Amino acid sequence: MKKQKIICVVGPTASGKTGLGIELAKYFDGEVISADSMQIYCDMHIASAAPDDSETEGIPHHLVEFLPYGSSYTVADYVKAARQKIGEIASRGKTPIIVGGTGLYINSLVNNVEFIESETDYELRERITKEYDLVGGAEMLSRLCEIDPDAAAKLHENDKKRIIRAFEIYESTGNTKSFNDEQSIKNESPYDACMIGITYRDREKLYERINLRVDLMLQNGLLKEAKSAYDKNLGGGAVQAIGHKEFFDYFKEQISLEEAIENLKRSTRRYAKRQLTWFNKDERINWIYRDETESAVDTAIKFIRKEG
Repeated sequence: MKKQKIICVVGPTASGKTGLGIELAKYFDGEVISADSMQIYCDMHIASAAPDDSETEGIPHHLVEFLPYGSSYTVADYVKAARQKIGEIASRGKTPIIVGGTGLYINSLVNNVEFIESETDYELRERITKEYDLVGGAEMLSRLCEIDPDAAAKLHENDKKRIIRAFEIYESTGNTKSFNDEQSIKNESPYDACMIGITYRDREKLYERINLRVDLMLQNGLLKEAKSAYDKNLGGGAVQAIGHKEFFDYFKEQISLEEAIENLKRSTRRYAKRQLTWFNKDERINWIYRDETESAVDTAIKFIRKEG
C-alpha cells in the first residue's frame, strides 16, 4: 500500500517551528496540523504561542485552540484527530505538515501507535497514589521491577505519574505496560514522514530567544491571561501549562512578580532541554541549526527533496 507522505517540523520551544512550517506549507501547497499539547486549548493563546491570523499568512492550521481550557486530552485523542486531519488534507490534494514540539504526539502519530481504549478507573488510581505516597517512589519502583522490569528500567523513582500509570495498566488489564507498548506498534505506519528538526547549535542562543519570548509575551498580556486562568480554578491539562502556573504563587502574594517571571523563563528553558533530549534520540530527524545556516527554509526544502 502506498504510504501517505507527510512533513514533520519538530524542535524545542522558541526555535522557529511555526515560521518554518508556514513557509514549507506555502512552498509545498500544504496545510499545517499542530502537534503542541498546549496550543489545543482555548484561553491560553499567549502562553502557548499559538499563531494568529497575521502569522499564518492564510495557511490553514488545524488542531489549534479548539478545546475548552479545563478539558482533558490524551495522546490517543490527538493521534485519532491528527489521522483524520491528514486524510482530509490529502483528499484536497494538499501536503499535510505536522508542526510542534510535543514529542509524544509526533512519535505516536508517525509510528502508528495503537492505543488500548479503556476508561480511567479513578478509584484504582487513587489507591495506587496513596500507596506511592505511603511507601515512597523507590519502593514502588522496586515492586514494578518485579512485574515489569523493562518499564521499570526506563523510570526514575521520582517519576510518580508514570510509575502509577504502569501499575494502573497492570492491575486493570492484566498485562504489563511493556507488553501493551509492544502490541501498540505491531502495525506498520501508513505514513512516509520526512522529519525536519530546527534548533540552535549554541544552546545559549536558544535560551536567549526563550527569555526574549517571555518578555514579549508579558508585553502582549500574558499576566492578564494567566490571572484569568487562575480565577477560573479549573482542572485539566492546561492548568499545568508552562506560562500560567508560574504566576499562581504571585497571585497568592507568595512571591514577587520578578520571581514569577524568572521562574517562567527557567521552566521554559528546562522544557526546551527536555524536548531536545527527546528528539535527539530520533535518528530520522534532519537537523537544521539556525545559527549555522543562512536560510532554514532552503535547507529544509533540500532535505525534503532529497527524501523524495
